[in-house]
Amino acid sequence: MEQPINSKSIKALIAVTSVAIPVVVAILFMVRIPDVAPLSFLPPIYAGINAITALVLVMAVWAIKNAQRKLHERLMTTAIVLSLLFLLMYIAYHMTSDPTPFGGTGWVKATYYFILISHILLSIAVIPLVLVTYSKTYLRDFEAHKKWARYTFPVWLYVAVTGVIVYLMIAPYYA
Repeated sequence: MEQPINSKSIKALIAVTSVAIPVVVAILFMVRIPDVAPLSFLPPIYAGINAITALVLVMAVWAIKNAQRKLHERLMTTAIVLSLLFLLMYIAYHMTSDPTPFGGTGWVKATYYFILISHILLSIAVIPLVLVTYSKTYLRDFEAHKKWARYTFPVWLYVAVTGVIVYLMIAPYYA
């Protein structure tokens, strides 16, 4: 007989996934697919996906604050799918393209790197936050879901918005 997934199993799965995703992404960043043209059309697409994700997250908060739970669920599922789609495109781009150096100087360069580093670090941190928050709905613990969402939402929104800002700042330097 099949055992239902319990809280302990979910915690283990979240821990493994939260470590595996950044590790796999870091490894894939070191891989270049030989004899493949750079997928240079992807950055504006995945930046657009980040922008749409930010809008979907804001709409999801609006939906739940207006007692539209089904709409909230659909929007949150959409945000997760968009984030996964972003990640796949981001990896594909970096496996076919050399890194683009930022060409700005002075305070603009410092600002860019501050935004970029905080974006990267929080994009790693948001993985377990999203998974834990989502798991609370799966376990029907809506009070815990609400508590976790208070932290998850601003971090996820920051990651989505800064992804767009990073793209806009580096776009002039793409080869």
